[in-house]
This record gives sequence, C-alpha cells and structure tokens, in this order.
Amino acid sequence: MTRGEAHCRVAVAGAGAAGTLITARLLEVATRRGRPLEITLIDPAATTGRGPAYATTDHRHLLNVPAARMSATADDPDDFVRWLSGRADSRMAPGGFAPRHLYGSYLADHLQQRVATGPGTVVRVRDRVAGAVRTGGRLTLRTAGGRELTVDAMVLATGSHPPSVAWAPPALRDSDAFVANPWAPGALDHVPDERDVLLVGTGLTMVDIAMTLARSGRTVHAVSRSGLLPQGHAPAPAAPVTPADGLTGCTGLDALRRAVLRHVARTRRGHGDWRPAIDGLRPLTAALWQRLPESDRARFVGEEARRWEVHRHRMAPATADRLARCLAEGRLSVRAGRVAEAAATTGGLRIGLADGRTLTVGAVVNCTGPQTDARRTADPLLRELFAAGLAAPGPLGLGLRTHPDGRVRPADGPDAPLWTLGATRRGELWESTAIPEIRAQAAEVATAVLDTLAGAPVAASGTRA
Repeated sequence: MTRGEAHCRVAVAGAGAAGTLITARLLEVATRRGRPLEITLIDPAATTGRGPAYATTDHRHLLNVPAARMSATADDPDDFVRWLSGRADSRMAPGGFAPRHLYGSYLADHLQQRVATGPGTVVRVRDRVAGAVRTGGRLTLRTAGGRELTVDAMVLATGSHPPSVAWAPPALRDSDAFVANPWAPGALDHVPDERDVLLVGTGLTMVDIAMTLARSGRTVHAVSRSGLLPQGHAPAPAAPVTPADGLTGCTGLDALRRAVLRHVARTRRGHGDWRPAIDGLRPLTAALWQRLPESDRARFVGEEARRWEVHRHRMAPATADRLARCLAEGRLSVRAGRVAEAAATTGGLRIGLADGRTLTVGAVVNCTGPQTDARRTADPLLRELFAAGLAAPGPLGLGLRTHPDGRVRPADGPDAPLWTLGATRRGELWESTAIPEIRAQAAEVATAVLDTLAGAPVAASGTRA
C-alpha cells in the first residue's frame, strides 16, 4: 500500500485480548479482499495482547481453559499448543492449563504475524479513546492525550470495567489499606507481608489473589454474600454432553431450571460427572438467554447467576489443588459474609461483618469482579456515547445494545459505524467473555465491518495532534 493510496481506516479501542483478536481478523479479511486497510490500535498499556487478564507475572495464575481450546482462531485449533511447544519454558499437553502471562505473549505474536504477512498496517497509539462524535458517515475520535482522529469505523474492545467499590463503607474506600482494583499495576505491592488480609469476593479473581498472597504465618480471609467457590476442572475431562432436546421447550426461567437440572442429573448418572452437562450447554447459552423475557433474565441474575458461574467458569486442576491445600493448612478461610463497617487501626483496618464478626487485617482487596452495569461505569467514552445517543445500555444494563453482528445499536437515529465484542455484549449474549466466544465474535465483526465499508467512501489519511 503506497502512502497516497485511498484506504479504509478503522480504529480499535482496547489492545487486550479482544482488541488484539479483532485487529488480527480485520487484517486477514482485508488481505483476502485486497482492500487497503489502516488500523489504529489505541490503548494506554505498554504491551499489546495482555489487558488486565493476561498482564499478570505470577506463574501460579493459570488459564481456566485447556490449551487445546485457546487458539486465537477456530480455523487452526492447534495454534496455541504449537506455539507453546516451541518454547522451552512452556511445553505441555493439549489438555494442560498454561500460565496466563504466556497467553498474553502468544496473542501479541499472533497479531505480529498478521501484520508481517499482509498489506495492511497497524499504528499502535498509547492513549485512551475518551470521546467520539459522528462526522457524516464517519466517526471523529478524541483521545485523553488530545489527539483527534477521523475514521471510517471503530470497534470497541475495551473489555471488562474495573470492579465497583459501591459496597465498601466510606471509611474503607478512603483508606490507603484498601486495594480497589487488584489488577491495577502494582496494586498489591504495599500489602504488608506480616498481616492478615481480607479479600471481598470468592470468585476466580479471589482465587488468583489468594495464590499470590497466601503464605505461612498469614491468614487470607475471603468473604462474599454466597461464600461459594469456583469448582475445579476434572483432571481428565470428558466430552461435552448436549441435551437431546436442545431445551427447545423451555419458555421461562422455572422451566429452564428444571430442564437443566434434569440434564445434569442424566449426565451424572451416565458419565459419573456433572461437568460434561454444563459444557454441553455452552453452544446453547446465547439462544436460551435470548428466549427468556427480561423479567426472567433479571431473576436469573439475582437468583441463579452465581451458582451458574461457579460451575461454568472453573479452576485449573492444579489451582484447585493449591487452593485446597491453603484451606486445609489454614492459610485461607472462606465464608459467606458482608462487610458492614470499617475503621482504621495501627497499620491496617478493623472490619466489622454483618453477622457481628470482626477481623483485623493489614489490607482489604476488592475481588468482587468487574463492574458489569454499563449505566454505572465511569468510562468517559461510554458516557459520551450514551449522551450522544450513539449507544445505549444493553438488557439489564449489561454492556451495550447490539445487532447480531456486533454493531452497536444507537439510542436513537441511524446506526453509527461502531461495533463491539467481548464483555460489552454480555447483555445480549450472556456468555461473552471467554476466548472461544471472543474469537468467534472477532471473525464475525471483522467481516461485518468490511462488508459495511465496502461501498462507502474512504477517509483521507492523517492524524491531528
């Protein structure tokens, strides 16, 4: 592609897993079609392919999906396993669970290979998209650093939002001993080594942070409203079992609950394990979610979501074993509970729980998981898109309203050249945060973006600083 050649310009906001995958797929589709393409990949992080999920450097933080199911593209399911086999520090069986930091390196390499073999270009900008306005049939973006960029289309790949702190009493939120976001760079650096720690939340985030902080002479306390821990993967997993009837007769949450429990019971009787039943529901989840009326979706979120998540999103077997040892040795304590009050003490905090128990700890770490309600996020880009009517919150506030191809549905007026994938589609699809779902969405969105722009006039190249 020559400098002055007319070309299509696309911005991708976010350079984590979703942003990396959509950029790679856009390059591939443009190469097949012979369409000149310039992608501006915008993210403040110094690295590409990591995001909060894969930026960890703790080798104990493992993927919770086997390596054989983590290829960046469904067309080449062995790609990640081959990549691992080429590294002396990461050889493992396809059914193994790789350290998460290696997966971030793999995604960066995957994108670099696409850049090196195609005519498209990728301009990496270390900044954050802070606003966007419609300019004719295009979008003009404004970054936090003062850049202005006009593009033919943008893909939102910003991933999950930082966890909410609304549950925390003011005295806790204002304390230096409170870690509001455990995935922020250096977030755990100042947790005192000699003091107990309280983790609020008992999901996969808690598991990872407990792996990092648990040690002899310290008790890591973990509380959540349910007190439920993620289940572990089976050491030798069986193939998924799909319900024979596809659960097509379920028209409401109560009927769906009964049908799923019957499916799990049948699978356990036939295979000795409930996990193949849950895995067999994965291809059906989006359709089942979309068939539920919004009132039943709200009931599911309130009544069933936590139970679903601890069975659906499981720990690697090695992680489950480590966690069991921490519990047995008293280095970790997990209970149902809720933080009711907090007060500063010498070198830490005294925490009062709703059941009357008190804990004295050196730090409290927020492990409640990402903020899923787009209406409550502090993200300036989403707030501006909502204010301009270019986007609207998804069902129950989960992510954004989207068309089936991932194009963002506006609050009013015609569609803008704006697409999204990953966590922002949770309200429409429910399951939308794991790599197998994101890679499928990346392929669909890339095709939809270039199909839409095929007949549109292209923008002149240039960025105004």
